[in-house]
Amino acid sequence: MDSYDLIIIGAGPGGYVCAFRAAQLGLKVALIDKRATLGGTCLNVGCIPSKALLHSSEHFAFAKGHASAHGIKLGSIELDLATFLKRKDEVVAKNVGGLALLAKARKVAVLTGTATFTSANTLEVKGEKETTTVTAKNIVIATGSAPVELPFMKFDGTTIVSSDHAIAFSTVPKKLVVVGGGAIGLELGSVWSRLGSEVTIVEFLPKIAAAYDDDIVRNFTRLLTKQGLKIETGAKVTGFAKGVLTAERDGQKLEFPADKVLVAVGRRPYTDNLGLEKAGVQLDEKKRVKVDAHLKTTAPGIWAIGDVVAGPMLAHKAEEDGAAVAEWIAGKAGHINWDLVPAIVYTEPEVASVGLGEDAAKAANRAVNIGKFNFAANGRAIAADTTDGYVKIIADAKTDKILGAQILGHNAGELISEVVTHMEYGGSAEDLGRTIHAHPTMSEAVKEAGLAVSKSAIHAL
Repeated sequence: MDSYDLIIIGAGPGGYVCAFRAAQLGLKVALIDKRATLGGTCLNVGCIPSKALLHSSEHFAFAKGHASAHGIKLGSIELDLATFLKRKDEVVAKNVGGLALLAKARKVAVLTGTATFTSANTLEVKGEKETTTVTAKNIVIATGSAPVELPFMKFDGTTIVSSDHAIAFSTVPKKLVVVGGGAIGLELGSVWSRLGSEVTIVEFLPKIAAAYDDDIVRNFTRLLTKQGLKIETGAKVTGFAKGVLTAERDGQKLEFPADKVLVAVGRRPYTDNLGLEKAGVQLDEKKRVKVDAHLKTTAPGIWAIGDVVAGPMLAHKAEEDGAAVAEWIAGKAGHINWDLVPAIVYTEPEVASVGLGEDAAKAANRAVNIGKFNFAANGRAIAADTTDGYVKIIADAKTDKILGAQILGHNAGELISEVVTHMEYGGSAEDLGRTIHAHPTMSEAVKEAGLAVSKSAIHAL
């Protein structure tokens, strides 16, 4: 029986970061995953392949609809879907291959198979050919999440599909209905819409991207509709039969013809068949692994991170969990600020947020000042034809401390990072506004929004 200082179950962003950081700190580490490649859902069938598809589809949309306005004559524009998907696979292969090299360089033992607890410090790992037993002083559960399945519309992998299947359609669907107006549904809906599919987003809530402020969502919805997506909100899906998805809204029946139905209504913690009861690990009411403020479970020596515990199901949150746990296990001072986890929808334009939104602040009767700056007044945005959207900074009315930010615009996911940085040290809107930004850059809109909190924006009326 092989023995380790630390074993991590699950090689997604949380698991592999935990493994690599622990190895850096001198621990003997094993990393277990049921896939033959590292990276978990994110690198294999989630974040990375979807971003590759988004990027390629943006090129296609530019060639078809915008190149001529830039003086670029391309002639006939045709989609080679096989090559389009092949590039996505190559991007995935490069990423997971890089992780394999890093694991080897850090001397992390990689075990392929399904892990099950047989006791609090022992795991049985069932591979294709053999079953092995391993033990460790510390074990981290990093098994991630799985797509939520509607009980009356179970995944068949052909017509009713999850995001796992929607990154690899062999043909462009004529009519694609997406159930769920969150990040995954909007991103993959955008991909197939750009490629020629007639896409309808059906969302149960009154708005898509429900965590964002109403003004952001209103403008975001307008831009997506302009691109060709049909968006139906406040609609409760009731079933699918004979090529038609049915829903109800205000007592009226709605019908949406569909060749494919992508169900993207969220993800659930994946704790299936782990044998947690044998280890003494308890789940909460939402079937997440119960942990304390240091991500310790109810069983001594067992920790849990990422999507399998409470908090946003985001890869970068899992990474921070993983690094902190590795440091705590090694006796170091790990750090996580769960209040500053940015969220991003990677459409075009993107939407990004961190901290407290304007609507939430008002609902809590929090006195705030708001600074907005439109990309339409940003020189680089005008030059790049990316003038849609704006930056919004939410600051405390008394102290000027930045409480949150929301950005609708090109590369919003990149731009939000500097706001997170200022918030990490408790920075003010004035701090943000007085930080030098290179000209001309899109990031100047973030600076101007910081200045706008005190009505000091230079390039705004």
